[in-house]
Amino acid sequence: MVGKNYSKKPDQQRWKLPISLVISLTAILSLLGLFFIFEASSLESFRLVGHQYYFLKQQAVSLLLGALVFGGTLLLPSALWQKTARWWFLIGLIILVLVLIPGFGVELNGARRWFMIGDKVFQPVEFFKLSLILFYAQWLAKEIKLSAFLFLMALFSTLMLLQPDMGSLLILLWISLGLFFLAGGKTLILGILSVLGSLFLFILIIISPYRSDRLLTYFNPSLDPLGSGFHIRQITLALANGGWFGVGIGNSQQKNAYIPEVSSDSIFAIIAEELGFVGSLVIIGLLLTLIITLYRIGTELPEKSFGQLFVFGVFLWLGGQTLLNLAAVVALVPLTGLPLPFFSSGGSSLLTILFALGLTLRIYKEQTARSPMVRKKVQSSR
Repeated sequence: MVGKNYSKKPDQQRWKLPISLVISLTAILSLLGLFFIFEASSLESFRLVGHQYYFLKQQAVSLLLGALVFGGTLLLPSALWQKTARWWFLIGLIILVLVLIPGFGVELNGARRWFMIGDKVFQPVEFFKLSLILFYAQWLAKEIKLSAFLFLMALFSTLMLLQPDMGSLLILLWISLGLFFLAGGKTLILGILSVLGSLFLFILIIISPYRSDRLLTYFNPSLDPLGSGFHIRQITLALANGGWFGVGIGNSQQKNAYIPEVSSDSIFAIIAEELGFVGSLVIIGLLLTLIITLYRIGTELPEKSFGQLFVFGVFLWLGGQTLLNLAAVVALVPLTGLPLPFFSSGGSSLLTILFALGLTLRIYKEQTARSPMVRKKVQSSR
């Protein structure tokens, strides 16, 4: 009996390693995000409500709720979410419609993307990202119907363009096409859809004055330095000011009302200014380690199962959003308005990410405990 238990111990330790790593990285990134939200938003908060802790308190409450959600998904069986995936997707579509209706959705800066609940702001697209992954994982694990897949993409794309929210739409399309391919969709069809989608988005940019101005500003920020080019120019100044080792915690100049959306979409510019290039690499390294770990977890799950497709969906979501946010901050692509996972202020994003990570670990724990296929993969990877 002793020998039998001893022989199983290395396998159990190997299965627990990704779980411990994801939990540790999630905690570190969440706390770092909370700290830098306070760093970036203290002046903005003071001007808004008369003290510097407003955004910190908002994010701290979201983090506490997110921790409870994370723990709850670890306790509940994944089959619960698999069976109800279509209903969560339907709810996601409904709230994307409701946010467009005056009296339900809140319009800010010409866009209608938020609900106001008391003094809290909720962005429904963050919930929809999660519900989309749940639904696709449940559906594509059984069958791939191209006509239905195209219809659903056209449906949510239309709703996103009506808000409008081009950045989130790009992530939703990235997740959809990625899961279509991973579920066994034909590469030729994927290529055709990618080309047609790119042409369609390009046309939308050209015919929209706001989007075309943003594209022109990307190619030539000095075209309107105090208007459409102001944002990217100030971000560039923050990055340059940070140098190799940064100006030090709390010493950012660009957070003093120079950069719009300083605690949300553009927060990495403040991180880079205070920590410099070296410190920024550490933050990026932590994010990449988490994203790569999610990919490794997905590869150890049964092929094309609900669990594997869900984990890969979370990988595509966090990986794509992190890449696009950082690329926009360093001016590799036009500004998109996407939050940086864990670091941008916003309870909607943090809550859904923590739910997704909790469910990822629950799926991995269940599969490694009962699946001979996974156990064989784990043993052969030594």
